[in-house]
Amino acid sequence: MATDIGTLEKRYFDACKRQGISPNKTIVAALFKAKIKKARREISSFIITMDGLKDVDFCPLLDLLKEVDASEIDAVDMINRSECVLSAEYVSPLLHAVSKKLRVVDICDISLGKDFLLDLAQQGLSCQVLNLKSSHFRKLGMVGKFMHMHTLNLDFSASLTTFREDCFSCMPNLRSLSLCETKITNMWTTSAALAKLPLLDELRFQNCIHCSDSNSPTVLSGNEGQCSGRIALGIHMDLPSPGDEVFPHLELNMDDEDMNDYDIGQDVRSQNEDSSDNSEVDFSGHDHEFGLTELLSEIPLAWVELADLQNEISSGTLDMQDEYPFCTESVNLTTPTPTATKKYISRHPSLICYEKNYREYMIASLPNLKLLDNLPIGKIDREIANDIFTRHFERLPYNRLDKESLVTILQKREIRANLSSRKKFSTLSRKSQHFYSRSLSAAKMGSCAWPELHPLPMRGSVVRDERRNFRPRQFEYHPSDSSLMVFGTLDGEVVVMNHESENIVSYIPSLGAMNSVLGLCWLKKYPSKLIAGSDNGSLRLYDIQHMPTTSRGVYSSCGSVNFDEFDQLTSVHVNSSDELFVASGYSKNVALYDISSGRRLQVFADMHRAHINVVKFANHSPSLFATSSFDRDVKMWDIRQKPTQPCYTASSTRGNVMVCFSPDDHYLLVSAVDNEVKQLLAVDGRLHMDFGIASTGSSQNYTRSYYMSGRDYVISGSCDEHVVRICCANTGRRLKDVSLQGKGAGASMFVQSLRGDPFRDFNMSVLAAYVRPSSNSEILKINLVASSEHDKSHSHKQKSHSITGMGG
Repeated sequence: MATDIGTLEKRYFDACKRQGISPNKTIVAALFKAKIKKARREISSFIITMDGLKDVDFCPLLDLLKEVDASEIDAVDMINRSECVLSAEYVSPLLHAVSKKLRVVDICDISLGKDFLLDLAQQGLSCQVLNLKSSHFRKLGMVGKFMHMHTLNLDFSASLTTFREDCFSCMPNLRSLSLCETKITNMWTTSAALAKLPLLDELRFQNCIHCSDSNSPTVLSGNEGQCSGRIALGIHMDLPSPGDEVFPHLELNMDDEDMNDYDIGQDVRSQNEDSSDNSEVDFSGHDHEFGLTELLSEIPLAWVELADLQNEISSGTLDMQDEYPFCTESVNLTTPTPTATKKYISRHPSLICYEKNYREYMIASLPNLKLLDNLPIGKIDREIANDIFTRHFERLPYNRLDKESLVTILQKREIRANLSSRKKFSTLSRKSQHFYSRSLSAAKMGSCAWPELHPLPMRGSVVRDERRNFRPRQFEYHPSDSSLMVFGTLDGEVVVMNHESENIVSYIPSLGAMNSVLGLCWLKKYPSKLIAGSDNGSLRLYDIQHMPTTSRGVYSSCGSVNFDEFDQLTSVHVNSSDELFVASGYSKNVALYDISSGRRLQVFADMHRAHINVVKFANHSPSLFATSSFDRDVKMWDIRQKPTQPCYTASSTRGNVMVCFSPDDHYLLVSAVDNEVKQLLAVDGRLHMDFGIASTGSSQNYTRSYYMSGRDYVISGSCDEHVVRICCANTGRRLKDVSLQGKGAGASMFVQSLRGDPFRDFNMSVLAAYVRPSSNSEILKINLVASSEHDKSHSHKQKSHSITGMGG
């Protein structure tokens, strides 16, 4: 027989008497209200307000909660909305004391500390509703058992940027998830994480408020707000309502201008608490004295059409554009056809909402979703979203539609080989030689939503066993040795590293002559030689076979060649025959050098109207080279014609940062400021592909793009963004975005340079810089066909934002 509430009350008084303390008034009041509701034959909810609890209240309350599951109480709600006086180590046992009847847990973690937050994420809870509004997660890893939870609210978690790969793995009943005003941006990892929630049908990254003709805003929802007998947590919850007078804390009205119930910038850290020791939470108050509302304060809350749901930031405006209207006339989730567009306000958007085609991507990726950002998803809405997804995105490389297992692909390859040996001209044998390797890559990538990121060590023994920290500024893969990479530093050093074993192969000190190394290029026919150029104009050829670092620190200059200087150099490149190289810099000129003689042959003057940032020879034609300039022009030149006039000129709308040839020389890949990336026909400069990457509005957002191994995919990154984009060079469709995330507050990583690995499909390296000027850049190796779970030890620390548009 269930214990009646009066008996529970008496036992609580007895426990307090044994402890020699007075009963807590808020607990007594909560028991009394539960008893009254039981007498009225209403749902008897025991609502505990933890704000009023002290440490002395812990033991009697814990004993009381342990008896709740066998009592007449129907539900327990535990609320904490301000700084908790109760010690953090007491909160977790109280939350776990109730297993069957724990309904709502509504807490703010600012006063509870990161240990409590991590324990909660890893241990789980038996509650149905969890409200962690304004939590301090940076990388969400809720891997504990939340078997009964159907609603999770993480609104205003201003530190939250991404999800762990195993997040949401134990939430089989989660139906409603709210993530308004977070720093989540990556649609690929986000959709992969959410796809693990089989019952998820309501998702929110922003609050879309419907506006009637009378300009009176109302929140769109599947049941038009709060229906009888339900509680509105901002998203729909199947909870009986205990009445507003006793349950005010969970009425999360997203329309309120005052979005924070407390100061999330409040410094509650102890002297020993450092956010950098665990990248999953962030309690560094100094970097989060404002939420995303303040970060996006220049974005006006303007009326927008429901037809305009292709979210992107354009000139400081929340510009939601789409090619199709969405169904909004009725809140009926089964509305069969889209209706006339309605006006709405977008409130408290997360950063992901500004990604191009965000809404269509999420709808196409989550087929069970019924409500996104308070806007219902009808049948035609989903058809439109799938169509837009197909035109703008690739689910798998090489436009593979379905995921295949590696075993299946290998079996097919074996069958093909057997048939080919029996029948010389078999149809199967005429398949592309890359067919199965591409299928294998697609299968691997399909199972790796979180690619592996691994930093190369920028510290090594170079002289007399001295451990030196390197500050890389430029790098290049070796063209024929898959294990080698060279990087130049801000201190003028040139370091050759085996990036597989992570050992330094050769080291050249600056010798007092080199400043920042901006230009590096290997010779192809002489694989031990390379050209290095610095921003002070110094140009040298080195032979790494003559670059030992002895135990006495004696550097041998044998095998090095000095060339005439090129002032303010930004780029060097060797032609395909290893006979010549060109140099450009902060001028309108290009210099041509003869490698064998060490002489400068000619300076081509005034080739552009502004400085030439990058010059590149063709990969197979030794006389052709291309120049990119901040005058917005890209030009093709032929040294056989004594380049006084270009072969042709192609123009961008902004200053050009980069140009490079495709591996087969069929195309030019041109990168202009702020994500203007285009592919041109190398033969005449005609536009072949505009990749349509959204701009940020920054004139300092220098963009660099390169081909991956082969010419099928390109990678692009910019110095004001922490993402590398991978696009199909044949269709322009986006395959994936890779977010670069450092460790600790303000530690996002930004792209300074990048290169595709010429020997490994879907591998690349990125020179990433940090926001903090005191920290060094890193070279990150990124493997898109291996999971980040294979390298969980990887973490980052700070960032220097001293990035310029110089060099490639």
